[in-house]
Amino acid sequence: MPLSVKQRLAALRALMTTHELDAYFVPSVDPHGSEYVPDCWQRRAFISGFNGSAGDVVITAEAAALWTDGRYFIQAKRQLKGSGIKLMKMGQPRVPSLEVWLAETLQRGQLLGADPRVLSKTVAARLSAAAEKAGAKLKLVDANLIDQVWGEERPALPQAPVIVQPPRFAGETVKSKLKRLRAELKTVKADALVISTLDAVAWTFNIRGADVAYNPLVIAYGLVTDQGATLFCDESKVSDKVRATLDKAGVEVARYEALGKMLGELNRAKASVWVDPSTVNAWVLSKLRRAKLKEAASPIVRIKARKNPKEIAGAQAAHVRDGVAMVRFLSWLEGAVAGGGLSEIDASDKLREFRAEGELFHFESFSPISGYGANGAIVHYSAEPGSAATLKPEGLYLIDSGGQYQDGTTDITRTVLLGGEATAQQKSDFTRVLKGHIAISLLRFPVGTPGRNIDAFARKALWDVGQDYAHGTGHGVGAFLGVHEGPQAISPTRCTGVPLEVGNILSNEPGFYREGEYGIRIENLVLVTEDKRDAPARFLRFENLTLCPIDTRLVQVKMLTTEERSWLNAYHKTVRETLTPLVEGKARSWLRSATKAI
Repeated sequence: MPLSVKQRLAALRALMTTHELDAYFVPSVDPHGSEYVPDCWQRRAFISGFNGSAGDVVITAEAAALWTDGRYFIQAKRQLKGSGIKLMKMGQPRVPSLEVWLAETLQRGQLLGADPRVLSKTVAARLSAAAEKAGAKLKLVDANLIDQVWGEERPALPQAPVIVQPPRFAGETVKSKLKRLRAELKTVKADALVISTLDAVAWTFNIRGADVAYNPLVIAYGLVTDQGATLFCDESKVSDKVRATLDKAGVEVARYEALGKMLGELNRAKASVWVDPSTVNAWVLSKLRRAKLKEAASPIVRIKARKNPKEIAGAQAAHVRDGVAMVRFLSWLEGAVAGGGLSEIDASDKLREFRAEGELFHFESFSPISGYGANGAIVHYSAEPGSAATLKPEGLYLIDSGGQYQDGTTDITRTVLLGGEATAQQKSDFTRVLKGHIAISLLRFPVGTPGRNIDAFARKALWDVGQDYAHGTGHGVGAFLGVHEGPQAISPTRCTGVPLEVGNILSNEPGFYREGEYGIRIENLVLVTEDKRDAPARFLRFENLTLCPIDTRLVQVKMLTTEERSWLNAYHKTVRETLTPLVEGKARSWLRSATKAI
């Protein structure tokens, strides 16, 4: 029988005693700094029972605490109940940060342990500074203690085959990308670039896989020098055909474990090595102690975020197919709910079936958030067998989902009325969220504007009545890569200050959540483009990619300005004209009705 969370914590504390540790840090990330990690590296979820995508845990001999953001407050509260782990709601008044808590909790002479493979240079520095404030020290322990507690129950490393992302989708050859990266190396006078993050590896070498749920990624490292390029991964997953394609592009394939040896050679040569301090882990750095480190954001991050013309065309095409799936789903949903017995899981499973019928579909881009009524108020709710709610022909239903198509990644949220009449409060809340969504869609902003500078436009209608939502307004999205991509973001927290650029794809997803009642979110993906209108300075704007009706039964029309109403009607006209030829029967009739002008 699997151990309970309390039993796992007891086993971990015994190991901490063996290693002479007084505290142990367990982040959510893997050796590649991933937000979404393979099952075998879901260590924080294993030790705490909280399975949201973001959250870090610290365990001491007497206490344990987990820090997560506003997307997961309700979920974490439920999942941590009875575990002995205290929930720390990040960003809330009187809630200490992880670092402050460490400084206040650790005692002089104590040791805080952590696995160097899951600590970035930046995080390691923060933990070390926090420990030192208390007179304690950070101790890097090569053996991961969570893995030892997990034992034989720990899932094996994934074995999905590596596939090639051809230039017709990638828009650029591997040779061209390597040439650009070598030019970047020359600019900073570096001999090598270490590529740590899985999406950066996939982008650089035009490969994809299925090692991480919902993400077409391969567990791998990359290394680019002025003379060569190496992909470090499980070689058994690389077919002769894929290997030949990489070889032709000048890429050598080596064992995943061979990275340490290659780094050692660079270290002995005292080479100049470019590493990204926000993602490179402490284990990699330990192999480069004599090397000359060039610490800066990886050049791949911003290049990858600026989608090229073929990636943009692919995203547009993928969203048309995704829109067809959504229209078929929403038109089906009305009858299915009326028939009774439809659960939140049944609904999201049916949506996946509709998507799977579309060309180039691989799998969903994240675990769908299918929340009826009060469950919709849990920002990152996950319906589970045995407890999933049954949808009824009344109230609000929130469905946040997406697809991984070989030509693009989608992410969409719609909140719909399942029957009856919406209450005045529901209409008011929905319309204020819609006003924020439209504000971002209509916005013009100067070149050089970071996403955090425009986040407030989406919140103003809610702020006007003292309301808000505890998540960012938008995140970056990859091209058949991760549904969350940096550095671009419309958020006061996720945004690092990097300006929005032409070719960036982001979500536009304001929301509002009444705990215990319902949740509302409206999400489209948008493309940053040039604003061609005359202006004293060069301005940018957003172009909608997502094509799906917004439920006008929930709109309080009197609350919309003339400009906002015109935007909604124009958007629905585009949706109707684009998708009507691609659907038939009941779906076509439903689409025409759902996109009528208001």
